[in-house]
Amino acid sequence: MYDYQAIIIGFGKAGKTLAAFLAGQGWRVAMVEASAQMYGGTCINIGCIPTKTLVHDAELHGPGEQAFSQAMARKRQVTGLLREKNYQNLAGLEQVTVIDGRAEFIDPHRISVQGAAGTQVLSGERIFINTGAVSRWPAIDGLDRSQRSYDSTGLLQLTQRPARLGIIGGGYIGLEFASMFAQFGSAVTVFEEADALLGREDRDMAQAIQQILSDAGVSFTFNAGVKQVRDVEGGVEVVHQGGVQSFDALLVAAGRAPNTAGLQLARAGVETDERGAVRVDAQLRSSVPHIWALGDVNGGPQFTYISLDDFRIVRDSLFGAGKRSTADRGAVPYSVFITPSFSRIGLSEDQARQQGRDIKVATLPAAAIPRARVLGDTRGLLKAVVDAQTGQILGVALLCRDAHEMINIVKTAMDAGLPYTRLRDQLFTHPTMSESLNDLFGLIG
Repeated sequence: MYDYQAIIIGFGKAGKTLAAFLAGQGWRVAMVEASAQMYGGTCINIGCIPTKTLVHDAELHGPGEQAFSQAMARKRQVTGLLREKNYQNLAGLEQVTVIDGRAEFIDPHRISVQGAAGTQVLSGERIFINTGAVSRWPAIDGLDRSQRSYDSTGLLQLTQRPARLGIIGGGYIGLEFASMFAQFGSAVTVFEEADALLGREDRDMAQAIQQILSDAGVSFTFNAGVKQVRDVEGGVEVVHQGGVQSFDALLVAAGRAPNTAGLQLARAGVETDERGAVRVDAQLRSSVPHIWALGDVNGGPQFTYISLDDFRIVRDSLFGAGKRSTADRGAVPYSVFITPSFSRIGLSEDQARQQGRDIKVATLPAAAIPRARVLGDTRGLLKAVVDAQTGQILGVALLCRDAHEMINIVKTAMDAGLPYTRLRDQLFTHPTMSESLNDLFGLIG
């Protein structure tokens, strides 16, 4: 007899949703979370919600120290409210026990949890790992000793706006913070090891993004070759290929890695890959059949909505027809909340050509959209890639106001197998950003 029918390690999107569902099925569930500041997971506490709250307030009220302070205070209020709500949603369920502490496996069915009250041992019939991901720190001399260098989590705790902000890494996270802090009035410099931004994007889209950020005051150092980071009086210095630059704070945005380091997975026979991600099959089972891994920890796309879909796959496996898998998600959209936002789904033009596809491509400047004129923001570029023979939508990239909303329309059309002509001829309300899809696909013919 096990203590619980399900032990869930990690209070993220997949874990909390699964816990509530299993409790509704009458299961005894233990939810183990390492930190009371992380109820609800990364998104609510240190990811999507706080950063997008700050982006919104930066757009609305920046620049200035007062605007920054007020935005940080509202961010704390929003995250605190949602964290408490998420805790109560589970703690209030009779079938769920929320346990604070760090978990590690003892064997395939048992874990130990080290918390403030000491160590306790739990046994579970099934175990679900939902521990998320952690920031990666590159091997740069002095970086691990710097008191003024932060990952995204640390930077979100600042109480004073840095007048000069350096960012190591020109990926999506780095650019989102660059855009946000530039709007708050910080002088931002991005150090990128490559010779251009966003290597997975088409050059016209990447260049358009760079131009918008440059116009907002963000500076870029390419082929940066950062050699050393060192704290100095009142700031931090970055020693790179081109010289030495000083900042008030430094953000390290070099990506995130699966959070498995302390779990002692080998004791349970759970296999991991070279990045530390739990190896799973298409239904998210690990190498041990009664242990699953959901969310960022399994090495899949690091998005909250993927974590939610992981829950759906597990739910179907346990209580449904068992047909859902990671293979049936279709193209996965993503959004970067720079200002204006950038969203993409499916193949880029470069990727389609590399695959030897016969394609048609259309691009539309955001300045051609009436709603963009109404909003007073005509920056950006829209792009569509279509199969020339079948008319199927292969990919879309949107850099414009409300791109993060518009991309969901494209996702629905692609999943339904609709030809591009359905969006070309669709009835959209006016004036809206969505109706630009009429014009974008109209350029295909």
